[in-house]
Amino acid sequence: MATYVVAGTGTTATALIGNTRRRSSSAAQLISHLALNFPHNRSYRRRTSKTFSPIYASVSASPAPVTKPDDLVGAILSKVMQTDRGVLLTRDEHKSVAEVVQELQRFCVDEPVKCPLIFGEWDVVYCSNPTSPGGGYRSAFGRLFFKTNEMIQVVEAPDIVRNRVSFSLFGFLDGEVSLKGKLNVLDEKWIQVVFEPPELKVGGLDFQYGGESEVKLEITYIDEKIRLGKGSRGSLFVFQRRKP
Repeated sequence: MATYVVAGTGTTATALIGNTRRRSSSAAQLISHLALNFPHNRSYRRRTSKTFSPIYASVSASPAPVTKPDDLVGAILSKVMQTDRGVLLTRDEHKSVAEVVQELQRFCVDEPVKCPLIFGEWDVVYCSNPTSPGGGYRSAFGRLFFKTNEMIQVVEAPDIVRNRVSFSLFGFLDGEVSLKGKLNVLDEKWIQVVFEPPELKVGGLDFQYGGESEVKLEITYIDEKIRLGKGSRGSLFVFQRRKP
């Protein structure tokens, strides 16, 4: 709180006027005498003073509004929903998401890898790099043929992770790619998941292809609604808990 004091300056006026009828032989003395005395009456003007009491004005700076985690969660979801998991966002819109994510990270619990809220089924609703989840199926070329329907991550106690991407090939042939991995805790925030070769299902076909893969992810926030993550290459992820 800042206090400003506005103080007036006091003014004092004093006048003394007297009168005596004196005769003087000297014109100079008479003029000098008349300058100090008023004829016929001797009166005294009381000493007066005008003082202004100090005026105190208080100006309180309004504190910056404290944004609650729930408000930030709502802001993130409103920015990323209906954007094909971030594909449709502009660079400035991605930057806006990153700013809110950074703000929400301040409310992350200590040692989020040990938080039981990590377990459950999660929808991948946003990634700053569209090819990070789903690989080639989510690249610009892959999206011409594969329309993503769902992108789900399931974390099972104690250390199992299942990723599943369901898609529609050419708009009429449904398919699914799934991976199963083992979760390893690296420190209080970072985890590593080593995945088995992916399994592809398209129509009546079901087969595995490729080899093992691994990812590292930092858990930067978690609650009952969402989980935030950052990949080893800096990609931002937003996971929303699926409703039962």
